[in-house]
Amino acid sequence: MVILITGASHSGKTLLAQRMLEKYNYPYLSIDHLKMGLIRSGFTDLTPLSTDEELTSLLWPVVSEMIKTAIENGQNLIVEGCYVPFDWKDSFGEEYLRHIDYRLLIMSEEYIRKHFDDIKGFENVIEKRICDDFCIEDAICDNKKLLANAEKYRLPYTLIDGKFEIKI
Repeated sequence: MVILITGASHSGKTLLAQRMLEKYNYPYLSIDHLKMGLIRSGFTDLTPLSTDEELTSLLWPVVSEMIKTAIENGQNLIVEGCYVPFDWKDSFGEEYLRHIDYRLLIMSEEYIRKHFDDIKGFENVIEKRICDDFCIEDAICDNKKLLANAEKYRLPYTLIDGKFEIKI
């Protein structure tokens, strides 16, 4: 089984992946780690400040092939990150899709407004962010965009609208 976790920045993707690793002992791949490895090694001219679209175009072909390899080898894997395109299913045939559990985390505007300090407070629970200029306006905009695209592409999602609990 491959568990694919995506969502906006600060939505709890890494925390969910870590909790699943602890419960199921599945390894997990951080797409952010792959991104930084490619950037730091000089394999790309992109930077951490490149657009999400540019980074997704670079990263998703690699990540999707890693997912296929894990499935072909009968291995479990958790993959988490925000660089998953909305048409992600197009990268896989049915023989792969039946082995992928997709999780999209979206926070409602009301949740963000009521809990922004908590959201910021949890940003370093699993990973230490070097620089983070995350603001409430960006969070609301990013999550609204995700919700609109989830509905457009008919993707299942978890709406974080009340108490935020990581359920496995």
